[in-house]
Amino acid sequence: MRLPLPQFAAQNRPSNYIAEVIETSTTEFLAQCLEPENLSFPVMPPFGSWVKAVDEESKNLIYAVVYHATTSPIDSVHRARALGLSLEDLREQQPQIFAMLKTEFRAAIVGYRPNPEKRNGSAAFYQHLPPRPPQIHQAVYGCDPDEVIAFSEQLDFLRTLLDVNGAPVDALTAATIREVYQLRKADRPWLVQAGRTLSLLLKDDYDRLRIILSQIHL
Repeated sequence: MRLPLPQFAAQNRPSNYIAEVIETSTTEFLAQCLEPENLSFPVMPPFGSWVKAVDEESKNLIYAVVYHATTSPIDSVHRARALGLSLEDLREQQPQIFAMLKTEFRAAIVGYRPNPEKRNGSAAFYQHLPPRPPQIHQAVYGCDPDEVIAFSEQLDFLRTLLDVNGAPVDALTAATIREVYQLRKADRPWLVQAGRTLSLLLKDDYDRLRIILSQIHL
């Protein structure tokens, strides 16, 4: 049985502090969402959204893209069952339900920003795997729009997304580009460059390219 994460001083948490790493590997990490202060389900980060975590030993800031999310009972033996109640009815009649569920998500690592003390004032982002991923119990934050825009100036991360194991990679790539395109307020030249990069990565597989690009909109 997996116990819920302890919730410390929720009122003092930054608004973008959304989860905590509970499993980690070289290429990705699994995070459990923090419980909200009110009777509600934890907010599940959108498919293709950007998150970050600090590796506290190296001080590198690790960037990742959400590719899978689940809400399930904390007790792995007993499954949730249909109750026929609205969300408001659950709050009034079964408030304990909210403490019995957990929301988790997997995020594929797409790059990192080095320790500020080691980059000599440079704001460079590296779009390859960091020397090590974030460790267990490190905080996970949603990325600020300016960070995503700066990170996406280069497009090498698209190759990483197309290689994610166990994910619908075409849909993931489309969702990630779509989010960046929206954050960039319909920056058409950037989208054209992203399309050209995808064309090279897909080796002129125009059917896949068409399907991915057809899912990108405001």
